[in-house]
Amino acid sequence: MAPGAAACAAQRRRGARPCWQPGAPGGLRGQLALQAGGMHTGLPLFPDLCPWAAEANRALPPFCRIFCFFRSWLVWLNAGADKFRQPSHVENCRQRCRVEPEFKYVGNMHGNEVLGRELLLQLSEFLCEEYRRGNERITHLIHDTRIHIMPSMNPDGYEVAAKQGPDSNGYLTGRNNANGVDLNRNFPDLNTFMYYSGEINGRNHHIPLPDNWKSQVEPETLAVIQWISSYNFVLSANLHGGAVVANYPYDKSQDQRFRSHRRTVNTPTPDDKLFQKLAKTYSYAHGWMHRGWNCGDYFADGITNGASWYSLSKGMQDFNYLYTNCFEITLELSCNKFPPEEDLERQWMANREALVAFIEEVHQGIKGMVSDENNNGIAGAVISVQGISHDITSGDMGDYFRLLLPGTYTVTASAEGYQPQTVTTTVGPAAPSLVHFQLKQDVVRKAPERKASGTRMNNKALQKKVVPRATRQGTQR
Repeated sequence: MAPGAAACAAQRRRGARPCWQPGAPGGLRGQLALQAGGMHTGLPLFPDLCPWAAEANRALPPFCRIFCFFRSWLVWLNAGADKFRQPSHVENCRQRCRVEPEFKYVGNMHGNEVLGRELLLQLSEFLCEEYRRGNERITHLIHDTRIHIMPSMNPDGYEVAAKQGPDSNGYLTGRNNANGVDLNRNFPDLNTFMYYSGEINGRNHHIPLPDNWKSQVEPETLAVIQWISSYNFVLSANLHGGAVVANYPYDKSQDQRFRSHRRTVNTPTPDDKLFQKLAKTYSYAHGWMHRGWNCGDYFADGITNGASWYSLSKGMQDFNYLYTNCFEITLELSCNKFPPEEDLERQWMANREALVAFIEEVHQGIKGMVSDENNNGIAGAVISVQGISHDITSGDMGDYFRLLLPGTYTVTASAEGYQPQTVTTTVGPAAPSLVHFQLKQDVVRKAPERKASGTRMNNKALQKKVVPRATRQGTQR
């Protein structure tokens, strides 16, 4: 049974954990049981989270749901219960359903970088409340997008940082998880394999993980990898602090000689122009990021290639690009990793439009279904764009999304056992172009199983041990 208002107030006076209070004011943020002190307060901690989330969901609108996720929580926003809203049969879906892309925000990967956590909580409330008020822009966004928001990927680190508070928080206090590991240096290193594979014209997407990868990552990292493997995410951003810049892949330099902090080299992806556009979307919608001069650093247009700033191994944004269909950037949002409470409203107003505008960027390029002659969706079909050496694949039901800049493209869909199909399509500046593929079965020959260039042994051999960086008093993503 949830405690009442008097019990909650008594708990707050004793400094105890916040508790669920039915009918708390302030929309979603009220339902998230923030204490009376303002934004720098907590959610129910881990042992109480799951029953608390179930209680909270009873008071929220049906399109907004809070889920237990590992030792954290996840807010999910979408007005439809199912991806295709209607029967899963492809032909019906073509005629009656919208193919909706998956989008995600991840905050507080470093526990002491708390602004992203607070902004994502505020964004969750903003989207829910504006939808209820009938805001046309937000209504369209929630109807057409499956939005996932993880305010804290590192709740253990956040607890450590929060106990110190914004005034006495050390630069690295609470950065790592409970095991002392930096989660943004903990994802499998696929860059090394990708650089080798590229030299021999090998695989450029969905690079396989090493056999023993689960034993090399932290529980939080494992949970996130399983999460992003369960959804066909298209676009993402992870929120950090310590600088003000929109950072895009690659984070890791191809030339290993440039791994020191003082020697850097621009290391673009095949989608470099698209990533620059995505980063600028956030930068120019932000209150001051686009000006370039922030926190003693200068970044033209408020954006930077990650490796051009400094090389980083085993980071989350490179992993998203190389292992999934997701295009992720890293947003550094404040000079102060743990800003004081009185600065939070100013920060929210500076980021609100940018946070919404970046979600809208998921609706560009091409999207559609890949099916066979009987209109059954084909999962895992490869979508290749001529001139861009990075492919994506279709989801479990044959749906695909390929982010592209405006222009004319030659696109091919291929799948094992089917004849490939190639079309030419033009992408406009507004909505994505709808391009369906219907592949004929290849009865003459069966294509050999496509394997990643290099054997598993080569892949394992390339998973090199990365020596942690020396601690420095500068920004670390």
